[in-house]
Amino acid sequence: MKYIHLILLLLLFSNCQAQEGKLLVRENLISDWSKYPIYPRLVEYKNGKTEWKEAYQYLDSIDVYGITYISDGLKINGFMAKPKKIGNYPCVIYNRGGNREFGALKAYHGALRLGQIAKEGYVVIASQYRGNGGSEGQEEFGGKDVNDVLVLTEILKEIEGADINRIGMYGWSRGGMMTYIALTKTNKIKAAIVGGAKSDLTTIDRPEMETKVYSELMPSYQQNKEEELKKRSAIYWVDKFPKNVPILLLHGNSDWRVKSTNALNLALEFEKHRIPYRLKIFEGADHGIKEFEKEVNTEVMSWFNRYLKNNEPIPNMEYHGR
Repeated sequence: MKYIHLILLLLLFSNCQAQEGKLLVRENLISDWSKYPIYPRLVEYKNGKTEWKEAYQYLDSIDVYGITYISDGLKINGFMAKPKKIGNYPCVIYNRGGNREFGALKAYHGALRLGQIAKEGYVVIASQYRGNGGSEGQEEFGGKDVNDVLVLTEILKEIEGADINRIGMYGWSRGGMMTYIALTKTNKIKAAIVGGAKSDLTTIDRPEMETKVYSELMPSYQQNKEEELKKRSAIYWVDKFPKNVPILLLHGNSDWRVKSTNALNLALEFEKHRIPYRLKIFEGADHGIKEFEKEVNTEVMSWFNRYLKNNEPIPNMEYHGR
């Protein structure tokens, strides 16, 4: 009996140790969409039955989760979407825009924004960033909160069906800034997409961004304004970008929030440093490029399919040809 008790204690201890070592501490499946405000938009009534509208029938093929994980000892919330079918899928880390609760992820983002990618055969994971969406800690708008993005490459190791050798990153607006910074701090990203992002925060054409965001969220902003802004401005450290990660730049040239010159000027720097990139400017499009939504979605999936799903080789950036 003593030996049986000892074995049971050892098993219990080893299980506790394994649990303590996990970074993903919560993974709650969203199983009943009728509880969410978006539900009426997703369904229609036919012959007395409630069915998904044609555009959202893919929701039967994916699972969406609310997640909580550990980053720098803090509990950070986020969302994840992945195919229901068992498989080994490439992954996408999605970086949200906005700051604080403006732009915070909701359950419907899991169904739509993340779900639209997941339905194509991807595990998609996204962070609220520290201090946001019920997460612990304090947001720094591109400071230590970048760690909340970087650690997701480790979180994916704990996700069934996630192929950690094929990870892409996709960021919009502020999320694009987070993506730029992340690319200089990890070698685990194979392809990236950035939309509507600032590449030079030192050019302040919206004063409220300085007074309501930068000065309130960036540590030491008042004492080291230029230094803090340059830390978050990709245009100043293009030499730190990896040359084996193809980057798709998307922008609308009628974007009043972030001028398209941010993408244009960064592309010129990518040219000098031979960073593999593709730049697409959409005429008359706004910050979210809503006027060309279908085309944007096609571009996004084509880029990730090329470099993640199909393992297409990196383009030859050496000058060549006849």
